[in-house]
Amino acid sequence: MIYGIGTDICDIRRIRESLERHGDRFAQRILCEGELAVWRARASRWPERGVSYLATRFSAKEAFSKAVGLGMRMPMTWRSCEIAKLASGKPEIVLHGELRTWFEARNLRAHITVTDETDYAASFCVIESDESPRTLLRDRREPQD
Repeated sequence: MIYGIGTDICDIRRIRESLERHGDRFAQRILCEGELAVWRARASRWPERGVSYLATRFSAKEAFSKAVGLGMRMPMTWRSCEIAKLASGKPEIVLHGELRTWFEARNLRAHITVTDETDYAASFCVIESDESPRTLLRDRREPQD
């Protein structure tokens, strides 16, 4: 059963401006350690690919946060959600800390896709659950901390 769907489109030019204004601090706020290593390697060889990489990760995390219904509120944080990729190149979501605990307690599964063009990055996320609709509604009505 579908628990939630999220989509996001990100203007890569806006990400570039944030990097110019805030430097590496901006990327460190958005990316996990593994993502930071990939971003640094790409940005050092091809600066524009580094910007695109950061924009796709930003977009994917936004889409995921919408699909789970949390937005950017605890336990959802930028660095607790990692967008990795399988050997095949397929993107996957790896969760950390409290967000992982929250997600696994609900027996959820995530599917993510990312794409980018010259000026835009876009992402689409689907969250699945084996739980009944009644259980899902009860969980969604729980008050947020």
